[in-house]
Amino acid sequence: VFAFNGRSKNATVLEAKTGKVVGTIDLGGKPEFAATDLKGRVFVNIEDRSEVAEIDAKSLAVKAHWPLSPCQEPSGMAIDRQHHRLLSGCDNKMAAVVDTESGKVVTTVPIGEGVDANAFDPGAGLFFSSNGRDATLTVIREETPDRFTVAENVPTRKGARTMALDEKTHTVYLVTAQFGPAPAPTADQPRPRPTILPNTFTILVVGR
Repeated sequence: VFAFNGRSKNATVLEAKTGKVVGTIDLGGKPEFAATDLKGRVFVNIEDRSEVAEIDAKSLAVKAHWPLSPCQEPSGMAIDRQHHRLLSGCDNKMAAVVDTESGKVVTTVPIGEGVDANAFDPGAGLFFSSNGRDATLTVIREETPDRFTVAENVPTRKGARTMALDEKTHTVYLVTAQFGPAPAPTADQPRPRPTILPNTFTILVVGR
């Protein structure tokens, strides 16, 4: 089990059966979402360096750092294991598609503003980007391993950026709420988030 720690810029690795910590990996930057090829490699977005770190799950060491330029400040990540393609959603309204065999960016795709999560539906050949700032779900079609197109930008609700995908039913779930004004800034919270209004938590269901 890999736990990625934003403040300490590392990953804590635990043995799943016992819960014992078996290692700590210095990532050299602030980690965000991660994915695995299920063959011993783990990939994680490094937000403050605009790159992907490749981790060897056996040796618990970083093998490579892959720049995502022109994609900046990546957060969400999803993987197409069959075609060795990794998609990282970035803060500058684009997603980078990376070849996991070479570490090179093969293309970029426009997405909505305020991405948090990405997901991949292998049965449909679709990637998803949940964009909480402009209240959209960008649907990206993998035409070929090197050609990706925006199929649709589905309207959602502001703040709907946490996402889960059911690959069996091809259904996307998003969560959000209604928001009030943000509290006054403090030294500990210089950029406070808006408050959530009571009893407004909502699950959005997006299907075909």
